[in-house]
Amino acid sequence: MDTVTATRTFHHVLTFLIIRVLPFYILTRILINNFGMETTNEDMGVANRIREANDFAELCQIFGYAHEEHVVTTEDGYMLTLHRILPKAVEGAKDIIRPTVYLQHGLLTSSELFVCITDANRCLPFVLIEAGYDVWLGNNRGNKYSQNHIGKKTKSANFWNFSIDDFARYDIPNSIDFILDHTKAEKLSYIGFSQGTAQAFAALSLHPELNDKIGVFVALAPIMRPPGYSTPILDYVMKHFPSALFHVFGRKSMLSSVYYWQSVLPTAILGKIIDISLIFLFNYHSRNITKVQKVAGYAHIYCYSSVKAVVHWSQIMRNSAFHMYEEDRRASSLVANASLERFQRFPTDQIKTSMVLIYGDQDTLIDISTLMEQLPDNISVHKLEGYEHLDILWGKNVHLDVIPTVLEALREQR
Repeated sequence: MDTVTATRTFHHVLTFLIIRVLPFYILTRILINNFGMETTNEDMGVANRIREANDFAELCQIFGYAHEEHVVTTEDGYMLTLHRILPKAVEGAKDIIRPTVYLQHGLLTSSELFVCITDANRCLPFVLIEAGYDVWLGNNRGNKYSQNHIGKKTKSANFWNFSIDDFARYDIPNSIDFILDHTKAEKLSYIGFSQGTAQAFAALSLHPELNDKIGVFVALAPIMRPPGYSTPILDYVMKHFPSALFHVFGRKSMLSSVYYWQSVLPTAILGKIIDISLIFLFNYHSRNITKVQKVAGYAHIYCYSSVKAVVHWSQIMRNSAFHMYEEDRRASSLVANASLERFQRFPTDQIKTSMVLIYGDQDTLIDISTLMEQLPDNISVHKLEGYEHLDILWGKNVHLDVIPTVLEALREQR
């Protein structure tokens, strides 16, 4: 299969998704109108307010929290926005010394992913604030909060020329240094979700000094070497021809029109598109996420990132190794035999920071045994029965199954 054929196949896959969506729209409306969701008006009221929120600030305000925005300029010139959630105004709150916690989102998302949750008791950042922590949330270069550079124009291909390597080399260590400098803390606790864990695995392996700045690394739905996609033809194309994505989406932003579609599509059809896509890509059925949470969260789930970052993940899947980005040696056609490729692995076995891994046994992006083989012995592992990927943040029982484990890991570092 050459690159042209691979590109055509990819177009067919996208067309298949679109064709599948329209029939489901009518069915979805019938189900909602006739059977409804077993929710109260109060539930849907909060969900709709979250869905209609424009940004991180408005999401926090729904639950009575204010926040600060800080801009950190990376060593290579990207201007990243850090969000800091402020404790509610209570007497003596400013005098409390709060341990610092930094949360990092995953691929194609933003800090909003952590706070678009319908119940404050299930929202990890809000629980951390109430537990006495100083809570910061990062935003990767290129997403809606980090679209500036000291010299590059956002619309240029050069701005979007970044991969996981750059998140690890610059975004994570530079953000952590900024937070520690601002708070005067010696260390912080790091909580990553999905690619946010991969960025930390890579950053800690590349920057030995960073291990002294992170007391504990809590990895929610940790990924390092995903097995692949659940649909065979897509899995084949993406692994054998990763750069086909460049031919389909160009070399700039992935999901460049995401906010347009999130704003114009009815809630039901947007939800169905995302549900079908998650099944098609990863066989995720999201049974642990309520319909009300989907109404609230799906409007905030996706954000900009580079096509190159997605290509990087396809390379990792193809080579079955967590490695740095591999520049195309044959431009339009990558060889399929991974043994012929040359790539540099992230030295994750050199990580010194204590790690706590929390994963779902139904998460198809995680091969926990393979992941543990790439890490040293300073880890503890917690398996959640019946959990998929996004369930770790949005699941209906995270206040029982996930958050207590996170709090315990942080308490051990205080």
